[in-house]
Amino acid sequence: MSGDIVGVWDVSLSDGVYRIEFEHGTTTGKRVIYINGKEVLRRDWMFKLVGKETFSIGSTDTKASINIEAITGFSYEYTLEINGKSLQTFLDNRSKISKTWVLKLDGADYRIVLEKDTMDVWCNGQKMETMGEFTENGSETHFALGNRECCIKATTSGRKRNGIVHSLLVDGIGIEEAIE
Repeated sequence: MSGDIVGVWDVSLSDGVYRIEFEHGTTTGKRVIYINGKEVLRRDWMFKLVGKETFSIGSTDTKASINIEAITGFSYEYTLEINGKSLQTFLDNRSKISKTWVLKLDGADYRIVLEKDTMDVWCNGQKMETMGEFTENGSETHFALGNRECCIKATTSGRKRNGIVHSLLVDGIGIEEAIE
């Protein structure tokens, strides 16, 4: 990577957290996109310095685009869109439809994500094999991390505004939700 990096964004998806870096050479017309340090798109000698570059992120091929707009003279503004929404709007919506827990077990780091709309569970970028069951108080989604028993419980909060509360238990011990 060279010194022409003009934008860096961190994007949390179900299958991982991705660092997107954008390199824009305004004198050479070069555009390069890196995801987690790996080059995924390169265009050299672009004579039009403004525009849009579209690419995919992660194993689910989430659509992303970087918009390049001229501000004044030779100043440019770079914005990232995910699935057609601004990064902030995407992240705000994502926090409503997913829950994330980060924990360390037996010396290994784990990032567990529940997609509330599909009840899919992801761990360190892999979709987990789960078993769901309804209980008296809601539902439970069971899965294993190595020899550890994990369960995501979905129970009503008792308040209409808060809706359903999701909590992760590992070997019966509650794990605090991560803020991403």
